[in-house]
Amino acid sequence: MRITAGACLGLVILAMWCPDGRAQETPPNGYPVKTYGAAGDGATKDTAAVQKAIDTCAANGGGTVYFAPGTYLCGSLHLRTGVTLWLDNGATIKGSPIKADYDPYEELGFENDSDHETSYFHFALIWGEDIERIGILGSGTIDGNSQKRGGPKPIALKRCRFVDIKGISIVNAPNYCISLLGTDDVTIDGVTIRNAYCDGIDPDCSRNVRISNCHIESWDDAIVPKASFSLGERRSTENITVTNCILSTHCNGFKLGTESGGDFKRIAVSNCVITGIKEQPAISGIALESVDGSNLDGVVVSNITMVNVRAPLYIRLGNRGRDMETPVPGSLRNVIINGVVATGGTLTSSVTGIPGHAVENVTLSDIQLTYAGGLPYCGPDEAIPEKIEVYPDADMYEALPAYGLYCRHVDGLTLSNVQLSYNDGFYRIQAIENRDIQWNAEGAPQPSAPGRPGQALLCDDVSALRISGLRARPSGEGDSVVRFANVRDALVEGCMAQPGTALYLEAVGKDSSGIRVIGNDLSHAKTAFTAGADVDAAAVELIGNAVAKQ
Repeated sequence: MRITAGACLGLVILAMWCPDGRAQETPPNGYPVKTYGAAGDGATKDTAAVQKAIDTCAANGGGTVYFAPGTYLCGSLHLRTGVTLWLDNGATIKGSPIKADYDPYEELGFENDSDHETSYFHFALIWGEDIERIGILGSGTIDGNSQKRGGPKPIALKRCRFVDIKGISIVNAPNYCISLLGTDDVTIDGVTIRNAYCDGIDPDCSRNVRISNCHIESWDDAIVPKASFSLGERRSTENITVTNCILSTHCNGFKLGTESGGDFKRIAVSNCVITGIKEQPAISGIALESVDGSNLDGVVVSNITMVNVRAPLYIRLGNRGRDMETPVPGSLRNVIINGVVATGGTLTSSVTGIPGHAVENVTLSDIQLTYAGGLPYCGPDEAIPEKIEVYPDADMYEALPAYGLYCRHVDGLTLSNVQLSYNDGFYRIQAIENRDIQWNAEGAPQPSAPGRPGQALLCDDVSALRISGLRARPSGEGDSVVRFANVRDALVEGCMAQPGTALYLEAVGKDSSGIRVIGNDLSHAKTAFTAGADVDAAAVELIGNAVAKQ
């Protein structure tokens, strides 16, 4: 029988119809899950049918497993090498509410200080291990089907390579939404995450990861590169880019170092909006941490705008020492943060190391931070606890003397065109020893005992300090705008005192040396500079500054 061209076309068209007669657009080499018995009705358990489609696709050399519109109720699905899941618009993979439908936690074979959420990858809705050339694409949805934290991960990939996750939405997730461990060469683009009860995207011990154009709403951290011990070795996380994302969270927008046993290298974050979530403030916007021996080196953050974020910037070198027989501090160096606008902060931004282990070479430029009041105020001479071993978080100090930026144990700090201010009505509670504090729904103390804002900038045990173009609102309570405590090798130039400044700069501490104050307009300050009795007279040079006429 002779088959005409028209008949061939008819056969092709016929092949593109579902068994139930509805037309579907199946990507090339597609394996429709309904062909393998999936009901897609939201009630029938489709795990076996979907897994059969995945396994058949992999056995034939790979291709695309296609989900037509519908709701596919599933337990654990195992990805295979060469397989891409394609979720069409209107298609939802919905997690089973029954725990037994998921694979149990894997045996690690070694001790690991990390929690279950970080350590385990088999208890998940979609997971893969030691596979490559995989994808989860389309405009459909993965629904974790949970209204609380604690449960399977929506997507968990361990020791995988060449991964594409694009276009999909993830909702109602009880665990890390996209969890990567030792997984390299990953592109995550255009993903929407909503109502996540845990972290949004976590590249852990992973390399060459590109995250772009994502919208994440999570009650825990939004994007958190980690370097845990969950592979049984200290593996670095490196070559990570995050760009053009909207990050809404009750914790941290972008955070490095919740787990920081391995190193962090070459990480860039740009063009992002960071906010609180559902009127709840975020703890911090950008948090960079090394507390478990990690060497954090080469981080660039640029063009970030924040609102309803308590501490816009938090940089911390500590010595918690997870998975270390003897905790030893790592290092945190070579960080550039440029182009940040943040309003509504209630916690002081900070850059802090620990005694004998300084944060090194940090540049903050073109930064505007406007605060709305926050945690208790303490006087500048009160001892601030080091808290070397505690879990790192921007609220760890409880009370700081500066409202804008607190820097301690830093070697190589550049502040260029930084503006620090606070809204009218700003308050802080005066007494650090008063722990009986009433907190409102926004996470701020009730102003029952209002105190002063304090310094705008306080630098303690800082060397190689360069400040240019600083503009900061004075406290109005007689506090200095800038306070140096044991600062060495400092240059302050091109700064301007604002009207109402009582004292612009004070230096204290017997280790103060090499402080040069050159070419500043301090004419609005009642007093331009004072030095403590323990500061050597030769430690400070004042050259060419405009001061108020006496």
